[in-house]
Amino acid sequence: MPLISEAYDSLPYIDAAPSTHALDSARALIDADIKAAGVDASVLHPALLPSASYVPTYSPALEQEHARLAADPKSKIIGVDLSRYEGLEEPPDADDEKPEELVAWTETLRKAYASSEYLNARLTELGLLEKFGKNMWLVGNAQLEDILKALEAELADTKTQIEATEEARRTNQGAVKGEVDILEESWKKGVGRVLETQVAAEALKREILERRRAGAV
Repeated sequence: MPLISEAYDSLPYIDAAPSTHALDSARALIDADIKAAGVDASVLHPALLPSASYVPTYSPALEQEHARLAADPKSKIIGVDLSRYEGLEEPPDADDEKPEELVAWTETLRKAYASSEYLNARLTELGLLEKFGKNMWLVGNAQLEDILKALEAELADTKTQIEATEEARRTNQGAVKGEVDILEESWKKGVGRVLETQVAAEALKREILERRRAGAV
């Protein structure tokens, strides 16, 4: 069985706060150790990259958009081109002898098909939104409320545990405060007696030396 069953390394609730002189002395000792180790505190460790050396990288699309905004800061961001879904102008009458007119009609017809599919999909989505959107929105809100309540309950439980832990630490440290004070006082008295013994021993040595010298004379 060990002689010491408990160790009080940190007693923030009963220990006195260190004085300014003690803090300055501790910082001076730390600085001296750093200098003795040859460490330059002003230079970052190689594993820590300074923020100035970080260069972000972007995709070609973002680079192109940055260049466009730099050239014209007041320009708007161009997203999806909606012109393909707008009303199409009828090309001139097709003529078998003019292939370019057939190409124009083919391109117009392709755009019309794309616009028709987009509008049909849009109508379908709007119908689904009108029919089920309200309920989905309410269900989503209810789920978010449940998640919020669970997080709030977990937070409250964590705070309760923290408070209980702090109270237990405060109680335990308060219970041993008298013992710690007695041990500290005994340690101070022991150190004082050791110093007194060393002083008395030195005085006795001097007295012995003086008597020897006197006898020799």
